[in-house]
Amino acid sequence: MDKPNSFLVQTKKTELENIVYLQGELDLSKVSELRCVLDPLVADTGRGLVLNLRQLQYIDSTGIGVIVSVLKARDVLKASFTVQEIPLKIRRLFDLTGITSFLQPKSPADSSEARIING
Repeated sequence: MDKPNSFLVQTKKTELENIVYLQGELDLSKVSELRCVLDPLVADTGRGLVLNLRQLQYIDSTGIGVIVSVLKARDVLKASFTVQEIPLKIRRLFDLTGITSFLQPKSPADSSEARIING
């Protein structure tokens, strides 16, 4: 990426999943770009939705709000939503804001229900 504050969204479609890779800094100025990519994928209930944060360097409250809204929408649609490879500093922010508890499996023994997968 050219600038440290840039943001990039890439998608990959497989037979079973739509995978969205986030890179850079997600803040208020980039949320609409992310929504444009996510909205049609949220509605695609025939595939799981995976959000990969491995290369995400920063997220603000508006970015967290997008994740929460996707989680709620996918729950209503009874469709899977997974957040993968969360960087440690973003995981700490999720912990502090309380989002982590909504992304955890309903039962620790039931790994098939896991919403957060760390890489």
